[in-house]
This record gives sequence, structure tokens and C-alpha cells, in this order.
Amino acid sequence: MDQKEMMERLKRDPAALQAVMGSRDGQMLLGLLSGSDGGRTLQQAVRQAAAGDASAISGMLQGIMSTPQGAALVQRIGESLQK
Repeated sequence: MDQKEMMERLKRDPAALQAVMGSRDGQMLLGLLSGSDGGRTLQQAVRQAAAGDASAISGMLQGIMSTPQGAALVQRIGESLQK
């Protein structure tokens, strides 16, 4: 499951989103996305995504996925969504 498929699944399936965010991996991802600004950038990206522009949050995920640890984390989350 690629990043776009994962985001679409989470957008249309609130139960899947809740399960992911309640998981250990989801919490780790949230911590990485929140960054050092107390989550302000993440909140703005979420608002933009809710308005139909997912480019900011997609960019944030790309940054996380550029590291081996981040890529493994996102892969585990994607695998959990396929179950």
C-alpha cells in the first residue's frame, strides 16, 4: 500500500484511522509529525488536508519516509491497514 492509498483509506475509514492512531506505531508517527513546534505545522497541514489539499501532510510524510526508521514505521502502518 503506497502513501496515497494509505491516506485515502484513512480518510474514508474513521475506524481504521482510530485504530492506527491508537497503536504504538501511530503514536510514534504522530510524534514525528508533531516535530519541534508543538504540532502547529501538523495542525495546519491537517486543516489543509481537510480542505482538500493534502500536499503539506504528504510532504511531511515524505520527509519522515526519507529515513530508514521512518520508512519502516510507515510500512508497518500500511501493512496493518491491509489486515
